[in-house]
Amino acid sequence: MTEVPNPHIIDADTLTGEMRPIRRAVLAIGSNLGERLATLQGAVNAIADTPDVWVTGVSPVYETEPVESPEGSQPFLNAVVLIDTTLAATRLLDRALAIEDAFDRERGEVRNAPRTLDVDLIVVGDRRSATDDLQLPHPRAAERAFVLKPWFDLEPDAAIPDRGPIADLLAAVGLDGVTLRDDLALELE
Repeated sequence: MTEVPNPHIIDADTLTGEMRPIRRAVLAIGSNLGERLATLQGAVNAIADTPDVWVTGVSPVYETEPVESPEGSQPFLNAVVLIDTTLAATRLLDRALAIEDAFDRERGEVRNAPRTLDVDLIVVGDRRSATDDLQLPHPRAAERAFVLKPWFDLEPDAAIPDRGPIADLLAAVGLDGVTLRDDLALELE
């Protein structure tokens, strides 16, 4: 995961001519309410339809046990989407929240409550942020097999800035509660 202003990977804004580096970003998507697979597919489509975002990979789908969720929560379907983007991290976060809202995501006071859709920014290039609204890299991604395993499937030698290689992080957390659903797939349309 690098963020370098390389002349071979620069995009110019068509209106202003402003040069912007293309950054690799990792988004984790999950759903445990409603039509889970259809919701994840809709999220992939919405991400792909975002201006200045190019989807470069979509992981296999995993069914996972809820982590730190209220009792009685149903299993999640999870996947990871790799993108290249010229969007600022804050604009990418705004888009992720808008996609969640489009799928009727309800935000209550209960942490990790069941949800129709969760779209988390895991990394955006080598950006770091520790604001109330945006934390990069995602503060718990290094501890979540439901993020690490699908990401590992796409980029086995990737690393989380300041945390280390995802292969090592995945080995440390293990795969308990994470099951590959090879009967399900997300498509790039």
